[in-house]
Amino acid sequence: MSMNHSASQQLFLEAKTLMPGGVNSPVRAFSAVGTDPVFIREGNGPLITDVDNNTYLDYVLSWGPMILGHADPDVVAALQNVIGKGTSFGAPTEAENQLASLMIESVPSLEKVRMVNSGTEAVMSALRLARGYTNRSKIVKFNGNYHGHSDALLVKAGSGLLTHGIPGSPGVPEGVVQYTLTARFNDEAMIRNIFETHGNDIAAVIVEPVAGNMGVVPMTQSFAHLLRTLTSQAGSLLVFDEVMTGFRLAFQGAQSLYGITPDLCCYSKIIGGGLPVGAFGGRKDIMDHMAPEGPVYQAGTLSGNPLAMTAGHATLKKLQENPGYYDQLNLQGSRLAQGLRDLINKHNIPAQVNQKGSMLCLFFTEGEVTDFESAAACDTQRFARFFRGMLSRGIYLPASQFEAWFLSVLHTDSHIHQTLEAVDATLSEID
Repeated sequence: MSMNHSASQQLFLEAKTLMPGGVNSPVRAFSAVGTDPVFIREGNGPLITDVDNNTYLDYVLSWGPMILGHADPDVVAALQNVIGKGTSFGAPTEAENQLASLMIESVPSLEKVRMVNSGTEAVMSALRLARGYTNRSKIVKFNGNYHGHSDALLVKAGSGLLTHGIPGSPGVPEGVVQYTLTARFNDEAMIRNIFETHGNDIAAVIVEPVAGNMGVVPMTQSFAHLLRTLTSQAGSLLVFDEVMTGFRLAFQGAQSLYGITPDLCCYSKIIGGGLPVGAFGGRKDIMDHMAPEGPVYQAGTLSGNPLAMTAGHATLKKLQENPGYYDQLNLQGSRLAQGLRDLINKHNIPAQVNQKGSMLCLFFTEGEVTDFESAAACDTQRFARFFRGMLSRGIYLPASQFEAWFLSVLHTDSHIHQTLEAVDATLSEID
């Protein structure tokens, strides 16, 4: 309970003189939870250790990529084998072919892919391609779905904007978002109305099959199939943002769980094994509109760099060779979620738990969380107290009510028990 954070505090003071808010991504500042961030020195399996030598059980996992745990020996060995040969060439390498081939072999909706450097870049490029392919301008997105920080998509987005109370962002001109239509997540009547009004002008609908930036909020099965039907009938493209869910909820992604084949799909996180990466792909006839084969332009100096390709291939190969990992992840996710629900009932605290496989979230609210509006009703002050109590007990959670918890294949029964003991003690403090 009495952790020393003096080294982290000193580093944060220095960081604030060097970077806006002292961080390179807003949620890292811990401002929503009323404390200063801890600076991480190293990770090993499901554990991370900060610069003050405090060790935590990690449920952030670099916001999802570390499905094998930190410093997986096979991923590290693969990187060590290539790093001495050069880190980037701006030229084709065999590693690009290897990762692209594995992705295409694994996911039926992928016929061709383009590697980029982040999820934001993947989504931005996929939507440019959708507009170029359909010769239409409008994009539909859903409230609370976060698709990166490109200008046209910072409209009713997820965690960062919810956490910091920003409805959009200064610096985004109205003209940039005039072709972005927003709808309530899981609202079938609203999306039907949008297609009745704008169907002939809609280039694409983009959706997180399991929204992970307003907590964890899955699409309903009927909503998923409705999106597929409406886009097909209107000649629009259906784009799945599987930046979080790709190769996490199942080896073929969330699309396999819903039985949906999107036209385009966006990836990041796990496909880089913890290194900066992104990708988008889909039907060959659509992807062939990308330069240099087609007129839709996209480029990147570091795209497909050998380090990210190697780490991603090693990660996906290990997941492919161990299909039982997904049963294990689902089981541990269910155990943790049920344990949280039992403790909520024990302490009579108004809260909900949403869980999909190895992603889950504890919401401090009375009603079910099915969309942006119900997520936004959460008691963020109670969450902040909960976060601080858990951190003091060695459990590292996302520093926002509106982010997903992630499990790795190395989170054991003992770790789940440790977590639930910490939750029990923390809820006793915030009753």
